[in-house]
Amino acid sequence: MNVDELVENFELLGPWEERYRYLIDIGRKLPPMPDTAKNESNKVRGCMSQVWLDHELVPGEPKRLKFYGDSDAHIVKGLIALLFMLVSERTPDEILNLDIAEAFARLGLENQITMNRRNGFYSMVERIRAMAAEHAGAA
Repeated sequence: MNVDELVENFELLGPWEERYRYLIDIGRKLPPMPDTAKNESNKVRGCMSQVWLDHELVPGEPKRLKFYGDSDAHIVKGLIALLFMLVSERTPDEILNLDIAEAFARLGLENQITMNRRNGFYSMVERIRAMAAEHAGAA
């Protein structure tokens, strides 16, 4: 899903209570992350909640990344799902060139979530960008 489609979905939802429910709902649809992947090396620092992110290379050319994640907080899990909608199945260079902060602002999330969640979201973004950078030369 691209940013325009996400913005359109959010605009259709109306009040923020509905948008929070949507975030929680998409978070529930995240594929389960194996408990073995919920380890210190996959833990995202800078989040108030427990957050784990991992990835794999999707076979084929060009190389694309697929992400996995989980959190112990429903809204944060929804933010992970939202982030994955923007970055999953993209090439490392596409991910590195994506302006996620601009997408976050267009969705109206800048003003609707707490400062701690916002900081945690950007910690997740930095982690994903680091994973993409790790594979950028191989793409």
